[in-house]
Amino acid sequence: MKKMNIYFCGLAACMLAMASCTDNFDETNTNPNKITVSSGKLEASAMFEQTLYGSANFFTYYSWFWCDELIQHTAHTGGTTRQEHRYFIGDQNWKALWNTYLRYASNDVNMIKLAEAQGASYLQAVGLTMKVLFMSNLTDIYGDIPYKEAFMAEEGIKQPVFDSQENVYQQMCAELEEANRIYASKPYVEEKNRKLDGMYNFDMTKWQKFNNSLYLRLLCRISGRKETIVDGTHNVAQKITEIVHSQETYPIFEGNEDNATVHYTGIAPYTSEFDNANYTESSFTTGSYKLTEQMIKMMVIKDATNTKVDLYTDPRLPIIGRKKREYWAGTIAGATMGEESNNGDKNAAYLNYKLLCRNNCDEWFMDYAEVEFILAEAALKGLIPGGETVAKTHYEKAITASLQKWSDFASPVDPTLAITTEGIQTFLNSGLASWDQANTQEAKCELIGNQKYLALFWTGMEDWHEYRRTEYPKLTIGSGCVYNDMILPTRFAYPSTTIATNRVHADEALQRMGGENDMKTPVWWSKKAIEK
Repeated sequence: MKKMNIYFCGLAACMLAMASCTDNFDETNTNPNKITVSSGKLEASAMFEQTLYGSANFFTYYSWFWCDELIQHTAHTGGTTRQEHRYFIGDQNWKALWNTYLRYASNDVNMIKLAEAQGASYLQAVGLTMKVLFMSNLTDIYGDIPYKEAFMAEEGIKQPVFDSQENVYQQMCAELEEANRIYASKPYVEEKNRKLDGMYNFDMTKWQKFNNSLYLRLLCRISGRKETIVDGTHNVAQKITEIVHSQETYPIFEGNEDNATVHYTGIAPYTSEFDNANYTESSFTTGSYKLTEQMIKMMVIKDATNTKVDLYTDPRLPIIGRKKREYWAGTIAGATMGEESNNGDKNAAYLNYKLLCRNNCDEWFMDYAEVEFILAEAALKGLIPGGETVAKTHYEKAITASLQKWSDFASPVDPTLAITTEGIQTFLNSGLASWDQANTQEAKCELIGNQKYLALFWTGMEDWHEYRRTEYPKLTIGSGCVYNDMILPTRFAYPSTTIATNRVHADEALQRMGGENDMKTPVWWSKKAIEK
């Protein structure tokens, strides 16, 4: 991974010293001169920028490096150095993800403690929202994790118990409830600190909407376990209904203006992950990140008699990718080395360097389109009232929001890629996205899943999480995926350092999850686990 480009005047050193446990659960920082929460030598606000900008950068990086390859947005076919799309993934990879999410979560927890001690309740609430964002990804990647006893090395807990994923979700919901109460109290924000927040300028109403939209994401993730009690009183279905019907108490995203978007000026250190000063065009194109057949078939209607003739194209595709020929083509995800050497991907499109590699690109934690997809699915499945009629309304709002977001992303650089209102309606009527052409409930569920998959492009690890939950879209596993017995990874394994330093609790977690420490054991909320 390239080094994070956010340093802010030695703040990184402060944050490393600050941690009450280090980058993971396995080691403890014993520096006697470290800055502690009780020392009073650091303001909570001094930790915020690195948490926001740094994490946005690594979420985007992980989309490119991990999620896109696992879930068949792209396939790195430019050599043997990158084989994630074949599931060639090992302990160093598991450790890197484990440590990165925990580093941000640990620093965030310390910011929360400082904020409490210093009476900065607005930062306490923001910290809780961000903590859940980080820890929800950790549990979704690994399954059972320490939560209640996490980050308690200073209290003497160096081998924390792993909580069940169900219990982790219950604790995360409780923290989102707490954050929502603080936001609702309209806490005082120091004006001098507003400029630190490149997402919402510390507008508490905006942060509250993000908090509760994230709450919906969590509830949707575990909706296959809909009887789970999430707040001590309500099960999943009841809580979704309460949030949807209590907008004064639980405001959520209402448009793209509410998106959890981190904005960059393009002036160091406020530069996005894919600053073109750090990534060359060949990093995205020549022999490397090709769009897959999966992406092309979901975004292009071909002539039935000639696959080299495109009849209609999703208007987001030329924003995401660039075609090599006069028609759109993709490579085989999980292809064998032989298939690649036989030029099976010679005509494949590749990622659009011009648009995706800019030092001032926006980066997203979550957007309004995702919220509308969640509500569309909830209505269709009867988790909220309204049935197919309400589901269609939410679905079409989701599509509209996604196309508008990508249009706004692209048009300042290339005005020809702007997507008009008429273009959105054409897409909604097309064979790619038409609600009415999906004539069964199962077909409509698949349509929602497929379009959500496309809309979540470049949004952290969300597509991989959602695929394991729904198994949409229907992916074809390439014959080169021999490294995990041709099984798309169901989780990442606990790193060997975690097993070595906390074996008893890690073994308890694996026994509870019902599998080995590998990439074939399904996590609790996944479709595979529920069917099993």
